[in-house]
Amino acid sequence: MAVNQRTAKADPQDELAARLRLLQELSGRGVRALARDTGLSSSSLSRYLSGQSVPPWPVVIELCRFVKRDPRPLRPVWERVTNLLPSPPKTSRQVQPPSPPAGVPRPPRNDLPRDVPDFTGREAQLAAVLAAVDSSRVVAVDGMAGVGKTCLAVHAAHLLTAGYPDAQLYLDLHGFTDGREPLDPDPALRALLAALDVPSEKIPQEGGVEPLAACWRSELAGRRAVVVLDNVAGADQVRPLLPGAGPSVVLITSRNRLLGLEEVPPVSLDVLTPQESAELLARASGDPGGPDGRLARDAESAAEVLRLCGHLPLALRLAGARLRHRPGWTVGILVERMAEGTSEFDTAFAMSVRQLDRAERRLFRLLGLLFGSSFDEYVAAALADVPLRGARAMLEDLLDAHLVQQPSAGRYILHDLVHQHARRATSEQDSPAEREQALGRVLDYYVHAAASADAAMPYVSGSRPASAGRPPAELPRFTDKHAALGWYGTEYTNLIGAFEVAVATGADAHACELPRFMRAYFARRCGTTHLNVLFERSLSAAQRLGDPWQLAEAHSDLGFARYNAGRMAEAGAAYEAAAPLVSQAGDTRSEADLMMRRGYLRWDEGCVEEPLGLFRSAGKLYADAGCPMGAAHATADEAWAMLQLGHREEAARLAREVLDAAHADPAWPAALTARITLGMATAHERPDEAAEHLRHALEVAREDGHKNNEAWCLNCLGVALRQMGRHEEALAGHRQAFALLDELFEEHWKIHFLNDYGETCRLAGLPDEALRLHRQALELAPKVGNRHREALAHEGIAAVLDETDPAAAAGHRAAGQAIREELEPGA
Repeated sequence: MAVNQRTAKADPQDELAARLRLLQELSGRGVRALARDTGLSSSSLSRYLSGQSVPPWPVVIELCRFVKRDPRPLRPVWERVTNLLPSPPKTSRQVQPPSPPAGVPRPPRNDLPRDVPDFTGREAQLAAVLAAVDSSRVVAVDGMAGVGKTCLAVHAAHLLTAGYPDAQLYLDLHGFTDGREPLDPDPALRALLAALDVPSEKIPQEGGVEPLAACWRSELAGRRAVVVLDNVAGADQVRPLLPGAGPSVVLITSRNRLLGLEEVPPVSLDVLTPQESAELLARASGDPGGPDGRLARDAESAAEVLRLCGHLPLALRLAGARLRHRPGWTVGILVERMAEGTSEFDTAFAMSVRQLDRAERRLFRLLGLLFGSSFDEYVAAALADVPLRGARAMLEDLLDAHLVQQPSAGRYILHDLVHQHARRATSEQDSPAEREQALGRVLDYYVHAAASADAAMPYVSGSRPASAGRPPAELPRFTDKHAALGWYGTEYTNLIGAFEVAVATGADAHACELPRFMRAYFARRCGTTHLNVLFERSLSAAQRLGDPWQLAEAHSDLGFARYNAGRMAEAGAAYEAAAPLVSQAGDTRSEADLMMRRGYLRWDEGCVEEPLGLFRSAGKLYADAGCPMGAAHATADEAWAMLQLGHREEAARLAREVLDAAHADPAWPAALTARITLGMATAHERPDEAAEHLRHALEVAREDGHKNNEAWCLNCLGVALRQMGRHEEALAGHRQAFALLDELFEEHWKIHFLNDYGETCRLAGLPDEALRLHRQALELAPKVGNRHREALAHEGIAAVLDETDPAAAAGHRAAGQAIREELEPGA
């Protein structure tokens, strides 16, 4: 008499069906209406409710979500129904499956789940798994939830089946199964031995795990078997299950890096590439491809599906299945449904988090508050308010659990879906005050870290020490400008993110100070449009604070940003607003900084005497403030101005004075200005020495990586070479300068070099090119408010037209003279 394996109340499938019918009752809908509202077919739903078939777990989630019930209590029942391995027999006298007829060998045991028909990508990882099996007979596949570890291991096991014909076993160790404890080695070994049809008399009943593990190794030694141990919690859980001598192989999957299994080669999985993700979504959804497919008809929504899935294979398959079973849906509808609320991934990630200790769980949740791109251990320490060493250790544990990723040494990122889960978790488990304090500590960190980096830069800075918030316990150490610039470049996105958060949360002191400590970096790396927007918002924050010094600095910084963008009139207005506030604040260095900036502006506007006076006054103020490097900077700018006025000997004297002042950095701006000035001032009398000075300056600018300074050096070298009569070399210098300016995408910078380039072309016998360049300068100069360059452009055009069109030349020369008289009456 056959044994009925589905008794009425003990059968978990009947229990699951009964609980699903309860969900239907709660919905208040009939089968057809419920199927329609949840996107299921009515026939499939009927089978699920009657217990004739088992629904996939996403269907259970959908039904629970529809009636606003937590699906997690149903997971253990669903797991019992879908468990692939039977419980091991207690005695060999239990009812056994019928034996094959005499003489017919029993077929080998094959418990492997089916190989997915849409296996996509993973060529390199699959090759690595197979190579590890060949060399070590055991391999551990690790990766975050949903990344496709089981899929890869099962696919590899199917490929290995022909070479391991004695058994193909699969066991889920439930290391991360919601609602279920991880499977201990004892029951796991008994299940595996039962799967090999080992009689219970041979299986040790006492002595713990070791005798069972020895029995398992002994049984495998005489077989060629492939075993998949899925969902492993840690090394201790799986170590007794590893094979000993013999040819059998074991494939392990885990969300953790199994560092305790030193002899087992690891293969770590990352998300799919965008191309692989698109291919998998198409295959999973049954999309025919081509222009008539749903994905092609709405490519924008299809791309959004890939983004929402985070390029995770499990998410892509679930999304594809929803499309496949809902032919009436558009891809846009799928996007809308996916964007609603939590997902099955929250349950999966929660299980990964649950293995962490309390402090690690708190850090993981708080990481959801971070903005920008990657982060380092200093940010994590500030965020969680823990020592740096503790943050480093916790991040390593999160890394081993695949809850964070490490794209490069010392940098960490969260996958988008993991970040969403962490953000949701912190909003649910941490109070608003705790989240606000954590975010405030991150803002404090970035302001003080930026101040520390700024202090390592070789530039004159009147900034006071950082005062916003509380200094963190530990900050990165910046040994020189290269370390500081590297940090700025790495953290740029985060710094801008911190500024945006400061503005959004009303942290006005942070919004004032953060851009100020980035001025040196902005001068080298950032576009002027962005810089202007940043300082506009910083000024608004300073106005809300009402502190005179903060407000003075904000106006001055905004003026300098306007100046660098070629917005001369607006720059002047900002400086005028800053002047009385600087006097009120009584900060001598800030007053000197403002004088220098006003000197640059007035020079470009075409004035001569006023800028010289401003540079000289600034030098005295720097000296009074005990800032000799600032005084040297003012002297260098005075020397450059004297050179432009034709006072070459005085310019050379001042430049040598600056160069005699020792400074550790050869790219110190004052030294660079002085060396260029000296080279141009001596080009007539000592051409070889002049060329050496200019080429040295160019070499320093290139090594420093400052593109604007490199272009300036090349242009000045062109002018000096032209004065030496070396026209071809001069033209090469100008052309290289303009190639660099084209890379910077800031056309207004060209106003400083166009007339010089034009004059070189005229003397080199290229009048048409010279005329084009001067006319370009004449068009650009009024747009950026540079009257001095406008006058030079008229004079350059006049020089070109003297021989071919004397009347037009006279007109341009008169226009240039009129501008000069307007700028300097009586000159």
